Amino acid sequence: MGIIIRLDRVLAERKMQLTELSKRVDVSIVNLSKLKTGKVRAVRFSTLEAICRELDCQPGDILEYVPDEK
Repeated sequence: MGIIIRLDRVLAERKMQLTELSKRVDVSIVNLSKLKTGKVRAVRFSTLEAICRELDCQPGDILEYVPDEK
């Protein structure tokens, strides 16, 4: 399975909409939406840092590693 994005969970815990986060971190809502749904192959550290700053969380709160079943 690999890396799972938990941005939606953290946003819900913080009672924040994706549009508000987009404005705060200066990243398009389209790119954040792709990140939220796991449809990205890479994330810039600067983007991850900005998201963590605004959501007051750690990268591990947003990204989770799940090993493939063998």
